[in-house]
Amino acid sequence: MTDAFRIVNGAADGFPGVTLDKFGDRFQVQFFGPEMLSRRREIVEAIVAMFNPVCVVVKERLSRSGKSLENAPMEVAFGSREDAVGIVREGRAKFHVDLLDTVNPGLFLDMRHVRLEVEERFRTMSGESSKEIPAFAGMTNEKAGMTNEDGPRFLNLFSYTCSFSVHARLGGAAVATNADISGKILDKGRENYALNGLDLRPGEFFRGNALEYVHWAQKKGLRFDGIVLDPPSFARFKGFNFNVREHLMPLVADCASVLNPHGFIMVSSNYSEFALDSFARDVLAAVKSVHEKARTAWKRGQDVDFVGSGSTKDSCLVATMVEVVSK
Repeated sequence: MTDAFRIVNGAADGFPGVTLDKFGDRFQVQFFGPEMLSRRREIVEAIVAMFNPVCVVVKERLSRSGKSLENAPMEVAFGSREDAVGIVREGRAKFHVDLLDTVNPGLFLDMRHVRLEVEERFRTMSGESSKEIPAFAGMTNEKAGMTNEDGPRFLNLFSYTCSFSVHARLGGAAVATNADISGKILDKGRENYALNGLDLRPGEFFRGNALEYVHWAQKKGLRFDGIVLDPPSFARFKGFNFNVREHLMPLVADCASVLNPHGFIMVSSNYSEFALDSFARDVLAAVKSVHEKARTAWKRGQDVDFVGSGSTKDSCLVATMVEVVSK
């Protein structure tokens, strides 16, 4: 059961420059262009009449001059500010959402199919055991929750609110490590763990640069059975500027070095200049620089409710899953 998905995806659905997302009983309208701004009130009224929501939030993602806005103006067009906060379901998982927190309410809807697959992959492998790995930040393995009796382990880089990790833990991952530069975001991840009845295991939350964590893991000999690498196009942390064009593929190779021989890695980006075929090919080459027997499991864009995925700049995603075959 899922009650969070996209209903309207811009021009491909006959509404140029407009998206409509459902988050349970809450709805989010975004304007990525001026085409239908004059019908804003009419659109909100139609949503209220058709869906009987508790809340409708409207966000304008472009300035009047046409420039993209990261801090988009937001308005509660129906309901109250308190109504903008709620809980949604995605398969067996539940997630907190806040439509007024930032541009992103806490869950990226276009990756739903990948999150559900990650859970299923860990469910399949959860009966297997991994070798003992070093503890995090000098802790003993026992204190870090990482013993040779544990099951498979997951690494979630640029983890945001830790939705991938919730699915991995629900699928049977013994440890799901989340790396993100934002302590506030990681706190939201902890709240999502609690919402799903998941205990917080030592070593699962790392505030810092994802590259820094991977390099530390390399030095300590940590290994993971599944990795998700879903970076922003650009990020800044302690004077380091991450650029997805320049730094992503070397990071994929570094991730491959901490991936177990039977594991998988999913890499994605919403950078609009990436083409799916070449992106998937480059990711596979980076993984094969470490694991000769790697293979592409799939390559795709956004989920099925994102009609016309990739046809506009605001609906762009390239993603690929690479599996490593055991020797």
